[in-house]
Amino acid sequence: MHADRPPRRIAAVLAGLSCLILPLLAQIPKATAASGADGAGADAPSAPAEAAGPGAMAAAPYEYLGWGNPQKPTEVMAATGVKWFTLAFILSDGTCNPKWDGDRALTGGSDQAAIDSIRAARGDIVVSVGGWSGNKLGEKCSSAAALAGAYQKVIDAYHLKALDIDIEDTEFSKATVRQRVVDALKIVKARNPGIVTYVTMGTTPTGPDANGKDLIERGAAAGLDNDGWVIMPFDFGGHSGTMGAATVSALDGLKAAVKSAYGYSDDAAYRHIGVSSMNGKTDEPGETVTTTDFRTILGYAQQHHIARYAFWSLNRDRACGFDGDADACSGVSQSPYDFTKIVVQYKG
Repeated sequence: MHADRPPRRIAAVLAGLSCLILPLLAQIPKATAASGADGAGADAPSAPAEAAGPGAMAAAPYEYLGWGNPQKPTEVMAATGVKWFTLAFILSDGTCNPKWDGDRALTGGSDQAAIDSIRAARGDIVVSVGGWSGNKLGEKCSSAAALAGAYQKVIDAYHLKALDIDIEDTEFSKATVRQRVVDALKIVKARNPGIVTYVTMGTTPTGPDANGKDLIERGAAAGLDNDGWVIMPFDFGGHSGTMGAATVSALDGLKAAVKSAYGYSDDAAYRHIGVSSMNGKTDEPGETVTTTDFRTILGYAQQHHIARYAFWSLNRDRACGFDGDADACSGVSQSPYDFTKIVVQYKG
């Protein structure tokens, strides 16, 4: 505003001021709600922050906070620019009840503190249920409705935008459990409009095995609108060519399986598949996934706009030497976060 405006413009000036002041006043209820005026206690989980953009959750590396000398997520964010993390794992406590690793409470502990720190830094999380070890909710919950209820506890605890079901070992090998997971996710989708769901499973170098194809077909038959069927292309027990080339082959096989089951177009099928690789030396002797392989995967992801590019794990994204723990380092020569810095380039 100019101080020398003539008196006849005072009304217009006041109108202009109102245009500036009213939007500021409109922010007051929002600030009050955010500070806890809705009745939530001081220990309630923080709501998701606005994180990075439409494709941000497509690049969400796994971090395991239970072991592997985990790095502070905010330090990873500052060093790499990554905004989303896939936090693992939610397991059964021996019943149809979810806990971190099967023994840490959903909220109020170190896991919640890590999530709150991520969100305070304007990031967000995908929570992963399952994994290879421990008691699986898919087996401990006796029905799809009960399993959906267990998933819902996790969703509600953290106001989740995305949920990953990492279905492995006995959960994956039992047809009744595969069906239970599919039916439970369909319930979750109906209860939580807009939530993104991923189903992550093992694979062969040419695509999903018989159990994986069956799981996808069950999803299609049930009408499950799953956002991403995700494979873990490692621990092959033998393959030809580089691990990058083997991953591309496995993804092509996954795309074909999803397209066949759902009747998608090629483009839609690609957009409903994803990859979760492993950085450095894998569990299979002599098998190594290099940064060059990660760049090959990145190129495939960017070309086809796949649903997800993750990897196991951030804990391992550093050179060994400090303790020799294979769960806490890649086993290859690298600088910290070399693999994460490739994955974070993927924007969906």
